[in-house]
Amino acid sequence: MKRFSRSVAASLGLILVAHALNGADAKWPDLSVIERVADWQLANPSTHPTTSWIHAPFYAGLIALAKTSGESRFLEAAYGIGEKNAWKLGTSPNHTHYHADYHAVGQMYAEMSALKHEPRMIADLQAKFDNILVHPKDDNLLFDRTKNPDYLDRWSWCDSLFMAPPTWARLSAVTGKKEYLEFAVRRWRVTSDYLYDREEHLYFRDSSYFEKREANGRKVFWSRGNGWVMAGFVRFLQYLPKDHPQRGWFVAQFQEMANKLITCQQPDGLWRSSLLDPGSFPLKETSGSSFYTYAFAWGINEGLLDATKFRPAVLKAWEALKQCVSPDGKLTHVQPVGADPRKFSDDSTEVYGVGGFILAGTEIAKLVGPATLGARPLPTQTR
Repeated sequence: MKRFSRSVAASLGLILVAHALNGADAKWPDLSVIERVADWQLANPSTHPTTSWIHAPFYAGLIALAKTSGESRFLEAAYGIGEKNAWKLGTSPNHTHYHADYHAVGQMYAEMSALKHEPRMIADLQAKFDNILVHPKDDNLLFDRTKNPDYLDRWSWCDSLFMAPPTWARLSAVTGKKEYLEFAVRRWRVTSDYLYDREEHLYFRDSSYFEKREANGRKVFWSRGNGWVMAGFVRFLQYLPKDHPQRGWFVAQFQEMANKLITCQQPDGLWRSSLLDPGSFPLKETSGSSFYTYAFAWGINEGLLDATKFRPAVLKAWEALKQCVSPDGKLTHVQPVGADPRKFSDDSTEVYGVGGFILAGTEIAKLVGPATLGARPLPTQTR
């Protein structure tokens, strides 16, 4: 890690100095809980490939936590992962470079490139995205392998709105190339037109769920799927300029979904894996709940959500989420990898749930804690 300490420490040093100037020595007590969860995950790494989408929220959380807590080990961990990955996106014999899941880790690469001012960290990401810009796919989002064989080459499932658009927006910020941002704006709108239910103000997971119904007769809206969307809104809006002509549309849909989702919060403060049929899936679920808590807290901090209405929901959710952390730092009640509401073991965990928890905590730190930095927009890359 010597190379890290020489080249990144200066950037982290600015964070630490700012903490000192802002009196952040007296840390918000819950930072210790967030750090314990992050440390547990680092000590118990997921067996999934380190370029997998499964890790992307955790990588994002590590950087946000480093900036919030001032603890360099979290930024060092993100740097070490990038080096292990050789700063390349994931690959699969069955999928092409269009697949959004393989774009997700690029969020961390772009943020680290901004901190270190090293174009090598985004070289593979930029090469693949440049190719997509030159050879874009059409707008066929039908989620059907038989009728639409390359359906995964589009943003045809709602999770993809976390995986891809925030990466495109960050690459735009770090390179100054507006084409990346505009591509993401256009494609998100296409996905919304197809998957967003204008009556329920929620996203179907994909087109295969349009006609499916829960046991109570309601439409199937998966909690973590909509959580991916809400967290995607946060991470995209962070880099969508205030004067962008499409920003109003994104903010309006974010607000509309938030106002729907707060009505789905259960009395204990969490959400269930099925948003509209929680009775059929009574087990607490922390990954979707973490993403909603993250999005609500960010929305309050940015003045986009009414604090009087949403702050109590955020604080209630946060207390409930903390109760799902074991003494050693393991986050429980995380629904395993899937695509719809399911029943699962209450001690289940996954790295994306941990990432959501950390992101939620770092936003709440800005909401209720002492002076902390929280995540900041990327500086423009200098060449």
